[in-house]
Amino acid sequence: MTDKHVSTHKSSNKKKINLSPRQQKIQEIKKKLLSQRKELLLGALEALNELPGQTVFPDLGDQATAEIDRNFMLRLKGREQKLLKKIDEAIERIEQGTFGICDRCGQEINIKRLEARPVTTMCIDCKTLQEEEEKLMET
Repeated sequence: MTDKHVSTHKSSNKKKINLSPRQQKIQEIKKKLLSQRKELLLGALEALNELPGQTVFPDLGDQATAEIDRNFMLRLKGREQKLLKKIDEAIERIEQGTFGICDRCGQEINIKRLEARPVTTMCIDCKTLQEEEEKLMET
């Protein structure tokens, strides 16, 4: 048996699963999420390697600037860490089959919204309502 014959034989044994257009879009979103996750992790690793230690500068102005820069970088990494958590949760929801279902009302989230904001857990109506409620609480 040749290698070509073996690979052809293997591929013919694979079952083809017919996905709905929505399921196909969700699989595309999953690929994008995995790619974004990888980029964030690589960026975080690079930033950690470049993050300056706490250096003591003779000039207090230089010391303050270095500390501000360091804190800014750490704050950015904190935001990226939150995004990574949301990405992981979205990937988990895809694998569990609950991705694209609004946490609040239980309806399907519009696929265009999912493409634009794949980490969302609410449909646009519920998110708008939540934001309005938050504004009322602030006043």
